Amino acid sequence: MNAPLDPVIAQIIPLLPLRDPKTMTPQSCREALRALAASRASVPPPPVASVEDIKVEGAAGPLAARAYRATSAASPTVVFFHGGGWVAGDLETHDRQARWLAIETGAVVVSVDYRRPPEVRFPGAFEDAFAALQDVANRIDQFGGDPKRLGVAGDSAGGNLAATTAIAARDHGLSLAGQLLVYPVTDVVGSYADAKENARFPSRAENAEGYFLSRPVMEWFCGHYLADHSHGADWRVSPLRANDLAGVAPAVICTAWFDPLRDEGAAYAKALQAAGVPTRYHEGLGLIHGFFGLGEACEAARLEAQRARADFKALLARGT
Repeated sequence: MNAPLDPVIAQIIPLLPLRDPKTMTPQSCREALRALAASRASVPPPPVASVEDIKVEGAAGPLAARAYRATSAASPTVVFFHGGGWVAGDLETHDRQARWLAIETGAVVVSVDYRRPPEVRFPGAFEDAFAALQDVANRIDQFGGDPKRLGVAGDSAGGNLAATTAIAARDHGLSLAGQLLVYPVTDVVGSYADAKENARFPSRAENAEGYFLSRPVMEWFCGHYLADHSHGADWRVSPLRANDLAGVAPAVICTAWFDPLRDEGAAYAKALQAAGVPTRYHEGLGLIHGFFGLGEACEAARLEAQRARADFKALLARGT
């Protein structure tokens, strides 16, 4: 099924950053995403009951994190990992997404500022993400309070971290109620530069350029995250390459039709379903990578994000 590019999204695309990987640096990438978030400073953030800057344990020490509470009552808990190609993104760039997640699921959302490359390469971000999840689980009484209603969520590279931590949680006997994977990175074998690997996912050619996230920018991100291209076959960065997905947490997966990552996200949804994992999949027709951050400007983006969060809320309510 296809659908034309949403007309509001078409107007937004020229305003978005991360266009030229030939001149982009990690610092300029980070600054561009921070500037994009700051450009909305005049729009009041979605109101939640409380926001608290905290620390969670990472793989090499404490990490900055932020806890969002929509209610003071006992509730689910979601550990959230921001996107930004592993290289960029932080608590500020994804503040609004974390707020909407708390509001629409009723969960305490713990947004984690994991270590980023090139300062810390793979598997640093994954190790931080899983350590943070374990820490929150061990201190669940300080958050939502219900160990049976713990989940993970993330967008893009954060969706990659949520997917891989869900696999690690299964392997370590940590039960999760659900995982919300928003246009996730699921297979980086070839680092988006290998023609044979790219051919497995037609969206990498169909949406290679012109829709905000480009295939060359994904190649740039992988070049910073992976110290060695061979690491791309490791399930901790390519969950689609995991030997066995049976028993991982039920999933809600969203892709965007005009996104080079579309087909690998769809492939991961199919792989989970084939392994017997309850999975809901949203195609994101007419939308682009990053649309979860565009809901206040685009009605189609808002509605698609709401549908996905509603499905995730149902998983959290059901518990483990």
